[in-house]
Amino acid sequence: MLHIILYAIVPIVVVMLAGFIAGKKGAFSGDDAKKFNKVVLDFALPAALFVSIVQSSRADLAKYVNLTLVSIIGIMGCFMLVYFIFKYCFKKNTGADAAVSALISGSPTIGFLGFAVLEPIFDSTVGLPSVALVVAIVGIVVNAIGIPVGLSLMNASLEKQGAANGGKKESAWKPVLHALEQPVAWAPILAVIWVLAGIPWPKELSPSFDLIAKANASLAVFSAGITLSAIKFSINWQVILGSIMKMLVMPAVVLALGLLFHMEPANLKMLVVAAALPPAFSGIIIADENNTYVATGTSSLTLSVILFVGFCPLWIWLTDVALKMF
Repeated sequence: MLHIILYAIVPIVVVMLAGFIAGKKGAFSGDDAKKFNKVVLDFALPAALFVSIVQSSRADLAKYVNLTLVSIIGIMGCFMLVYFIFKYCFKKNTGADAAVSALISGSPTIGFLGFAVLEPIFDSTVGLPSVALVVAIVGIVVNAIGIPVGLSLMNASLEKQGAANGGKKESAWKPVLHALEQPVAWAPILAVIWVLAGIPWPKELSPSFDLIAKANASLAVFSAGITLSAIKFSINWQVILGSIMKMLVMPAVVLALGLLFHMEPANLKMLVVAAALPPAFSGIIIADENNTYVATGTSSLTLSVILFVGFCPLWIWLTDVALKMF
């Protein structure tokens, strides 16, 4: 546990704090953070996912069938639970507000913090390819399923309010296609197809991907600090509930499902930690672009980031206890 705190949690806090201070001092702005995010999501993370997965084998992929099912059922189940709770339990919320809530509190920020958290904790025991596969599977669920569903729900609500596209109805498939066009979605899918096709990966090509891939974790965490520096933090019941749904409910659901599906212990531990990650920053970006639920969503993100420092080692310990019991 001390190793996890010193090698996974403390470095994240330090680098994020550096980004936060840089943002507060004006060295970087929220617009700069968006540019850094684009580097992470469009270049560094896709490269990291692709080069790690293509070095796996078909046998490795077969081990992750249960993990994939648990990820889809657990994460998307919590996603829709957040949507319905925030839509029907808070009268002031519109369907668009609830959709953004789901995109934030119903999605882990696997793209930004996945490698930064999982690699130092699990690389020495399971290896980087296994870490990459977990990040890729959860990333595909969040980016290729969660975001399209959230955007569709949000657009449907905005259309009812007459505030989107001048009253023109947008195709329900557009968010799906847009999500699949992003490198962070198609790069791991391409890598999985490559492995299933049995095509050997030339190891000489890996260093060309590794160089940009190494920038993923550090740049993502630093950018997160800048983003938080531009947020006006406030506490209300929706902020607290959103953090509870993200920090407590989602990892608990994933842990229960993982035990039910008899997942391999190391994969289950990685998946629970992935589910306990702070809310997805992509939800904040979508909220900002549509001027919907920005203040509450960003405050929930800030509170969850703070709580994650304690909940990450807690969930690892709880998973170990559960595995011994069942």
